[in-house]
Amino acid sequence: MRTQDSATATRTIAVTATGDSGTAHGVRAGSAPTAGIRPGDAAHRSATLPTGAAGTTVPTGAADPADPAAAGDTTGGRTDPLPRGTLLAGLGVAAFSLTFPSTVWGLESFGPWSLVAVRSTLAALVAGAFLLVGRVPLPERRHWAGLAVVAGGVVIGFPLLTTLALQTSTTSHAAVVVGLLPLTTAAFAAVRTGRRPSRTFWLAAVSGAVVVIVFTLQQSGGAVSRGDLYLFGALLVCAAGYTEGGRLARLMPGWQVIGWALILCLPLMAAGSAVALTVEPVRLNAHGVIGLVWVAVGSTFFGLYVWYRGMAAIGVPKASQLQLAQPLLTLLWSVLLLGETLPLAAPIAAVAVLVCIAVTQRAKS
Repeated sequence: MRTQDSATATRTIAVTATGDSGTAHGVRAGSAPTAGIRPGDAAHRSATLPTGAAGTTVPTGAADPADPAAAGDTTGGRTDPLPRGTLLAGLGVAAFSLTFPSTVWGLESFGPWSLVAVRSTLAALVAGAFLLVGRVPLPERRHWAGLAVVAGGVVIGFPLLTTLALQTSTTSHAAVVVGLLPLTTAAFAAVRTGRRPSRTFWLAAVSGAVVVIVFTLQQSGGAVSRGDLYLFGALLVCAAGYTEGGRLARLMPGWQVIGWALILCLPLMAAGSAVALTVEPVRLNAHGVIGLVWVAVGSTFFGLYVWYRGMAAIGVPKASQLQLAQPLLTLLWSVLLLGETLPLAAPIAAVAVLVCIAVTQRAKS
């Protein structure tokens, strides 16, 4: 600092305001005041001379283009890192992969209508306890229509239709639904949100779906039956529920999305349980009880909780592609839990599916 004796003399004060380019700016005192900068006051310098990209200064009160909020980030600058979102969605897929084998176990003790009604009732009670302990307020009125879609698709529609299908279809054949689900979910999401994933994304998604379809149909046969109609119906309603649930998970925590959807179904499912248990025979055994508990707590509550969290973090289209691995996981559980024979083509199909997943995760959507 160079200072003369006169009070009106020019004084040169070095003020460092470093942007991305790392350049420093000099401010000459004695001229017009620059937003109240005082020598040595770093807090004031940073507050009055914000820097944008490439070291450019942004006028006081203007939006910083590097600020997430200025770029339209409605999350307040808080974003879920991609690895964490992928991990959560992956946990959901792992939980879902056990659904079909667990349902087969549950059918050893319960009829199809009883199993679906009781699993939804138990899951709703667990969710209600969490909502009550957390003192979670009721969702806004504008969210209830979306919650009804989630309830109809993933709480009632998909469990009921797949359970009816598994009375006559094997778990490997039912896995065809899961192979088609990512592509269907991405299509629903594109229509619902107005976004259009890139061609690379779609090419990888379709390729992965084709691999899974060819693999599962080759091993289980492709004859169309009543069970197939149930499975394709389940595919459509589940894709709609996943898409709407993923949208709502950006507005409220994922566990609250599935929690309120379950609560919405509780009166109907509780009444359905009372009726179905009196009509259908009940033959309790260890497999049946374990299967019921898993589809109620593991698949319906925990699985959907982490799944919606993952979708909110990485987006519906990319999260849905992780489900390409679900049929192969289901086949593995079928071998370990149900004693089915694992096809020799499984490792080849698994590698092909993993390649497709890697491509979709890196494709701009």
